[in-house]
Amino acid sequence: MSKAFTKETDTDDEPSLPPQAPVGASKNYITPQGYARLRRELLDLIDDERPKVVEIVHWAASNGDRSENGDYLYGKKRLREIDRRIRFLTKRLEIADVVDPSVHAGSDQVFFGATVTYAEEDGVERTVTILGIDEADNSLQQISWISPVARALLKAREGDEVTLQTPAGLRTLEILRVEYPVAAPR
Repeated sequence: MSKAFTKETDTDDEPSLPPQAPVGASKNYITPQGYARLRRELLDLIDDERPKVVEIVHWAASNGDRSENGDYLYGKKRLREIDRRIRFLTKRLEIADVVDPSVHAGSDQVFFGATVTYAEEDGVERTVTILGIDEADNSLQQISWISPVARALLKAREGDEVTLQTPAGLRTLEILRVEYPVAAPR
């Protein structure tokens, strides 16, 4: 009998990983702009992209043999991807806690939505904006509020020094400037 069909115990010598909280387990803070962007993406998928792909799949299916029909196979795969993204966005928007950072305009304390300029020990200055998990883009110097840097900065004030735990050891960051977006006129 093949080894593949033998029963093995759950206590094999595999290393166990620490349990990780699912994405939805923590609060889902998001700015109004981030919420609007995710909502636009969801509506675009539902109203525009999905119907186009369904039409292509319908056309490809009417051509007969589906087993070697590239349009059909790719279309079905793309439909699954779209449906998966729609489910994800729907769940994330349902649990979203929209926080307007402009309510802190003029404050020198770091809260969600702040743009913080800080100096590292070696004198390098960095500017980051603290945003939600679903809207942060590292290439735009935006970090998630649950990132180690953001956690170190949150609730500190301009002029404060905070300690950041890194794999290389403890680092000290000095907060130079805290800014918030101005509320849009209604």
